[in-house]
Amino acid sequence: MLCESDARMALAEPVPTAYFNSDPQGNCEVSLNDVLLKSSTRTGEVHNTETVEDTKTEGCQIDTLGFKASSPPTSSVWTTRRDGEVRLRMDEQGIGSEAPKTVHELFQEAVNKYGDYYALASKKGGQWIKLTYKMYYDECWKAAKSFLKLGLERFHGVCILGFNSAEWFIADIGAILAGGFAVGIYTTNSPEACHYVAENCSANILVVENNKQLQKILEIQHKLPHLKAIIQYGEELKEKRPNLYSWSEFMDLGKDVPDTRLREIIESQKPNQCCTLIYTSGTTGQPKGVMLSHDNLTWTASAAGRFIMLTDAKEKQELVVSYLPLSHIAAQMSDIWSAMTFGVQVFFAQPDALKGTLVDTLREVRPTAFLGVPRVWEKMEEKMKSIGAKSSALRRKVASWAKGVGLQTNLKRMNGYSEVPVNFRLARQLVYKKVRKAIGLDRCTKCYTGAAPITRETLEFFLSLNIPVFELYGMSESSGPHTISLPHAFKLTSCGKEVTGCRTLIHKPDRDGTGEICFSGRHIFMGYLNMEEKTKEAIDEDGWLHSGDLGKHDKDGFLYITGRIKELIITAGGENVPPVPIEDAVKDAVPIISNAMLVGDKAKFLAMLLTLKCKIDVETGEPGDDLTPEAIEYCQKLGSKATKVSEIISSKDKAIYAAIQKGISAVNEGAVSNAQKVQKWVLLEKDFSLFGGELGPTMKLKRPVVAQKYKERIAQFYADADTPTTAENALRQ
Repeated sequence: MLCESDARMALAEPVPTAYFNSDPQGNCEVSLNDVLLKSSTRTGEVHNTETVEDTKTEGCQIDTLGFKASSPPTSSVWTTRRDGEVRLRMDEQGIGSEAPKTVHELFQEAVNKYGDYYALASKKGGQWIKLTYKMYYDECWKAAKSFLKLGLERFHGVCILGFNSAEWFIADIGAILAGGFAVGIYTTNSPEACHYVAENCSANILVVENNKQLQKILEIQHKLPHLKAIIQYGEELKEKRPNLYSWSEFMDLGKDVPDTRLREIIESQKPNQCCTLIYTSGTTGQPKGVMLSHDNLTWTASAAGRFIMLTDAKEKQELVVSYLPLSHIAAQMSDIWSAMTFGVQVFFAQPDALKGTLVDTLREVRPTAFLGVPRVWEKMEEKMKSIGAKSSALRRKVASWAKGVGLQTNLKRMNGYSEVPVNFRLARQLVYKKVRKAIGLDRCTKCYTGAAPITRETLEFFLSLNIPVFELYGMSESSGPHTISLPHAFKLTSCGKEVTGCRTLIHKPDRDGTGEICFSGRHIFMGYLNMEEKTKEAIDEDGWLHSGDLGKHDKDGFLYITGRIKELIITAGGENVPPVPIEDAVKDAVPIISNAMLVGDKAKFLAMLLTLKCKIDVETGEPGDDLTPEAIEYCQKLGSKATKVSEIISSKDKAIYAAIQKGISAVNEGAVSNAQKVQKWVLLEKDFSLFGGELGPTMKLKRPVVAQKYKERIAQFYADADTPTTAENALRQ
């Protein structure tokens, strides 16, 4: 009879599809199941190869290529059905061959190992209220039974709309245990954006933090046919309504639901079924529901945690602060799943963390690991520089000396030198230790950044203070991390090497070795909910996930991101913004606008380059200075006498500028979040054209060309500018 782990392995169907590189004489014999592919169907370079120890294959390398997709939903590595199952991407050996487990199995293991250790800490009335792992599990069990009482159906959503809290975690895990989908919604989402997510996942229940979030849901609930109840957790209810419950009322609802009923549902769950949806923006159109399986979450948490050497709580408990949006995979993987796997204690920051209180929490908690999006590190840098500027001349001189020593020593360390000079030790006592203590990172050995590119300047600033900040890279579709930098293996501006068990393919590399970055491994998502075409675009026939990012490896196997194939803008706060819908909306709102290009990649906020409709030289295709008749008519309606582009720009024509601002403000009102609002704009003297190189043969905007051509104008947007972006939007994918 099969034991449970055997059954899991049978379910996974570990069919290897790999190829061997033979030696120069061609003596390498294939002996592995006779199902190995002899050659790759892709042009490219595969990293993270493993040597197979076999008498016939000694010294040969296997490059695992993922799995050949067959017809969904049963035998494929992908599915788009909510109740679909996938073939897990099992390896024959190593971490990728470990037995799959469900979320419940992971949680039970955590309770058995860390039952009496503190798991969650929430500050109420100035005091930290803590739950042990045993108490945490019991609360999730109670929540699961209450969800069943409210009528949560198998593979239907429980949407959670609020700031990080114990209730958020309990609702998330409770939903999974009860057989539903855990679905986070960004707190900055508009009612319409909330509606899209809730409708798309067929949400039975919505969990909201406070009255402000509740009002969004009340506005759209009549359009949610599957909705059965709303639960509010962060504050007392201001009004009584049918099917609206406070958190305490909700937690009492399931008392009469027998444990056996919940146990049956839990036992019916398989590691290759979906349990969580992460909604991520596309380049155009609506967000896509990224389906993550139990195995995606449990395997990735373990693999990534081991890779960054998280310490098991029994040895020494790690401490983290939860503040990044939990609707994003990075925060979920860090705060919920990896934490559970290693017995980490999670402290919840205050809701206004990114508006200034985060450092207070960091100072109090003194975490051992900390993940910040680039904007968080930039804010710290700005604050420290402004404090430093007010110091005495002597202190400034000492700090400047220490930073020089710190940067040089750490750069040498990065390149393999282990010697610690005397002046570095002195600087550590005089400066580095004090700085770390001031920002609450004196115990932190793992400082990470991800979700958006970070500048070399910021990395060097922290390195000069002996705070190495390590980059990691991944996607919602890869359950979070794919490559991670490590203290003993990092390079500035590289996002590190693959997590053990994960593989990278550089697809169709050019002469420099740059191509599209593709992923394979147990962390690859199941598919996009109800979006077959989008799923096929993302996962190719060989099972590789296409990231849409351009990158290359250096000679040591470090991955560098060099650009983006897709047009998504990623702000410094990690907000993913599809530019085309915003650009089109501005052009619709202001008829005089010919072309609009949104900018803001790696920046604090979005800005826009605008051109006006003007006459084109028929022979050369060069745009002129004269406005088109339609544009002149538009000006006249506004009371402007302008007939040329130059007239409008030189005089900063009040009527035209006011009309443009009015149109952009109207577009901003419809934005799904504050981070997707256009904060600044400029009118350019010349329209984009084929002649000028800004447009391609099909009149498609060539963004890199425009960005290069107007780089000084773009830089002006951000020169000494205060960031107008909202804190809640720090991370979004």
